[in-house]
Amino acid sequence: MTAAFVSCFYRSSDGLKLHYRDYTGPPDAPFTVLCIPGLTRNARDFEDLAPHLATRYRVLVAELRGRGLSEYAKDAATYVPGIYVRDMGNLIKATGLRHVALIGTSLGGIISMVMAGVVPAKLLGVVLNDIGPELDPAGLTRIASYLGKSKPITTWEDAADAIKMLDGVIYPAYQQSDWLRMARRRFVEEEGGVRPDYDLNISKPFAGSAKAVDLWPFFLSLRGIPTLTIRGGTSDLLSADIFARMKQQLPHIDQVTVPNVGHAPYLDEPEALGAVDAFLAKLPHRLVPLTVLGRTMRSVAMLVKLKMSGAI
Repeated sequence: MTAAFVSCFYRSSDGLKLHYRDYTGPPDAPFTVLCIPGLTRNARDFEDLAPHLATRYRVLVAELRGRGLSEYAKDAATYVPGIYVRDMGNLIKATGLRHVALIGTSLGGIISMVMAGVVPAKLLGVVLNDIGPELDPAGLTRIASYLGKSKPITTWEDAADAIKMLDGVIYPAYQQSDWLRMARRRFVEEEGGVRPDYDLNISKPFAGSAKAVDLWPFFLSLRGIPTLTIRGGTSDLLSADIFARMKQQLPHIDQVTVPNVGHAPYLDEPEALGAVDAFLAKLPHRLVPLTVLGRTMRSVAMLVKLKMSGAI
């Protein structure tokens, strides 16, 4: 599926030029959906979902610092969730939006959970794609095995083969054409070949930040915020036990499992796409002042706790 989008840029607090795609949607779009990709991914990860949603909503697809067309950070220590959240805040401010619905895949979901803690008054609803408040060590080990590492690749076919070696178990139904499509999403051409479309330095703070941050308080900040959680049926990053615990802690959330897919669903699967469509269709188009006030007070309390703990 194709749809027109505009490539736009804004500035981060530390001066980086960051990119996002803007699918303007229909003139009477009820609200804006902000899609946030995973750790090594870029806006092309949503090239199927975004046009589909743009028939009804305005859709923005962020590219985190160090990915895609966004500028690479001068300091690798800024490749951490707290800074990404600040960048998303600057994006929302730059586009003049009062409220958004979030769709976050993997790291994008972690960013979404943190935003629920610190800027809940901006959120109409949240979709967490194959991510939760606890990360399975098996998935973290797998990600660490390739993150920030790149062997010379000269052709798109070689890139497709490299992705298939990593993700063949995750997407068992994929054919060669699918792997070539994934290669075009994850790699970019350069002189003499192709390379991963991200700054390899994002690996530097990965291990420490993944283990040190307690995400449960942020996840619990979703209380009262419409939330859909999606899990790949064979995910090695979001375990079935944690997925069930998420529902126990926040009974109001909707949940769906995408069968025969690992970490992470692309959200073009029928189960995921149907769940996202149904979820967005029932969201409020705006927040009433009393809700904004209550959530603002809650975010102030969260920020005080974070400051007292030294997290910010």
